[in-house]
Amino acid sequence: MIKDFVPKIKFQSMTFDKFIAPLLKLLPFAPELLSRGDRPLKMTFEDQIKALVYFHLQEHKSARHLIQDMKENAFAKQNIAPDDGISRSSFSEAVNHRGLEQLQFIFENLYKQAANVLPKEHKDLGDLISIDGSLIDAVLSMYWADYRKGSKKAKAHCGFNINSGIPSKVFLTEGNGGERPFIDQILAEGQTGVMDRGYQSHREFDLLQDANKHFVCRIKAKTTRTIIEKRPIAPDNYIFYDAVVLLGTPGQNQTKKPVRLVGYKIAGSKYYVATDRQDLTAEQIATIYKLRWTIESFFKWWKEHLKVYHLIARSEYGLMVQILGGLITYLLMAIYCHKEFNEKISIKRVRQLRTKILNELFQGQDNSGPTEDNNFKEQTKSFNAKT
Repeated sequence: MIKDFVPKIKFQSMTFDKFIAPLLKLLPFAPELLSRGDRPLKMTFEDQIKALVYFHLQEHKSARHLIQDMKENAFAKQNIAPDDGISRSSFSEAVNHRGLEQLQFIFENLYKQAANVLPKEHKDLGDLISIDGSLIDAVLSMYWADYRKGSKKAKAHCGFNINSGIPSKVFLTEGNGGERPFIDQILAEGQTGVMDRGYQSHREFDLLQDANKHFVCRIKAKTTRTIIEKRPIAPDNYIFYDAVVLLGTPGQNQTKKPVRLVGYKIAGSKYYVATDRQDLTAEQIATIYKLRWTIESFFKWWKEHLKVYHLIARSEYGLMVQILGGLITYLLMAIYCHKEFNEKISIKRVRQLRTKILNELFQGQDNSGPTEDNNFKEQTKSFNAKT
């Protein structure tokens, strides 16, 4: 008896296609990903980056979870996985050894796209880049991720564009990696780095001024200072100090170039902020430092809702691949939320995006008759119930 022929149906989501469109437009211009030796690639770069975006968008918690989804979910199998499928070992080999140059290209150019379309806040304060590091829990087999005895951690050193609300740069080191060396690499000429006390470096303050890069950096209250010029302070103001000074001990670690020091008091706590910005009021300098919290909020949101620190790689190379995949997903979300809702990223909109994609696929299967994925509807119903 001959069985009835059931055509293979291509499951697509217009919402997912729209979400990933800015990325797909960049793919033809990315550096070519070549196979090592005579063996063909198990994953093209397009396969790899789609899998990474899908991993973060759908909050997968492990590579095993992602591979299983690409085998069993009709949409992921046809639109995310390579044509011949992918094994866990082949996926791990690809993530840990290939695609970093291409991902860096996509991230840098997608950032430019996002920065051009997203509205600019605080334009009157200049081009503000918050700089900070975030520790990533590692496993003991990640020998390169030195932190302390019995504990392995890596550290992501990030720049965050305060005006546009998006990450701008990222570097990766072991958990003990110094933070100050990355200031110059994160900042472009004319930008203002906004930093906490851990970045206080009198030598770095001089070098930044030489390079026409600006800074607003909290410093330790007990830092020695030589006053060059005191500026008037309005009575009953939360600003209690404004002066041009040389920071540090003469003959030891004193700045060669004068800096401006602003002191202000909030909720009983005193803050001293060093800057080279002479074009702003003391109140504006205080406001800029307060905006530093945006990078802390980004790290918290990024970890909680995109699962970027559920490791799918163990090598330093592979972890950087995963981090870039997470940043690219965040940029795509920022562009999507602005274009569709004229809003910033929120978990509400991200959940709506995920649900809409799955509902479109659910409806497509309802209209298509028999399919190869008998569990898909149950997966969709389960996801909708959770969200």
